[in-house]
Amino acid sequence: MITTTNTNFAESAEQFIGLHEYRNRKELKSFLGVDPVRTEWCAAFVNATLEMDNTPSLNTIQHKYPLTARAFLDWGVAVDKDDIQQGDLVIFPRGSESWQGHVGFYVGSTDNYWIILGGNQDNTVSYKLFKPKRAIGIRRWVE
Repeated sequence: MITTTNTNFAESAEQFIGLHEYRNRKELKSFLGVDPVRTEWCAAFVNATLEMDNTPSLNTIQHKYPLTARAFLDWGVAVDKDDIQQGDLVIFPRGSESWQGHVGFYVGSTDNYWIILGGNQDNTVSYKLFKPKRAIGIRRWVE
């Protein structure tokens, strides 16, 4: 039997809000396992948060591209937009290359936007608003 977890990863990630890749470089580097000044680190932040909660990450499932946001399209199970819950991962396109993207944790919504908690959002761990129609995937871990 497959059951979804009810872990709200966004709650775990909240303790890092405000950390900046330059001002808090040493602390972030220790948590992420990569240098946030030299690496696009949204996926590293998600991986580190999952690992902190003892949930498999792209690192622990040995994904070929653990530091790319779009690789999370291979993680967990797909979730319909109508079933999105706090803590689900949301993947968005970014840049001009097909491999580029952004990933963060769903926190809630306003009338027109989803509130996403993520790393490397304006060089910090922060909340940011995204249009739901831009999402290319929503994922949830299963046991």
